[in-house]
Amino acid sequence: MKHMNFEQLKPEIITIITNKETSKDNKLLSICTLLEEHITYYNWVGFYFKNGDKDELKLGPYVGEPTDHTIIPFGKGICGQVAVSNKNFVVPDVAAQDNYIACSITVKAEIVIPIFVNGENIGQIDIDSNTPDPFTEADERFLEFVCTQVATLL
Repeated sequence: MKHMNFEQLKPEIITIITNKETSKDNKLLSICTLLEEHITYYNWVGFYFKNGDKDELKLGPYVGEPTDHTIIPFGKGICGQVAVSNKNFVVPDVAAQDNYIACSITVKAEIVIPIFVNGENIGQIDIDSNTPDPFTEADERFLEFVCTQVATLL
């Protein structure tokens, strides 16, 4: 499988989003799969969404190692912090984070980007990497693009 860069992946994302034949969850799963397959240092890719009117996140479609963290209270771990801060969170080294929920011992770094619908933070994309400090501003910009596209489904 050939490695695709962010610019090459953008039209693929739009194709997935605008496909009228697939359900929302299948689209989200396809996005996870696309990213995990084409970006070598994306080893776990998934979505978390606000769980109704509760102050917690619920795991949505994802690709990678199974996780026990299907529900994350607001404020807990990186995902829970993003739910409260409404800001991107890039963790170059998870071992240096106090408030970190480890999904797997192989994970070295994490990036979480919130998804906004009408200005409200309704979820996030969460990516774990087994590579130390792999994420750059280019990852942030690309994942913001992904989140903006995903927001159109929700």
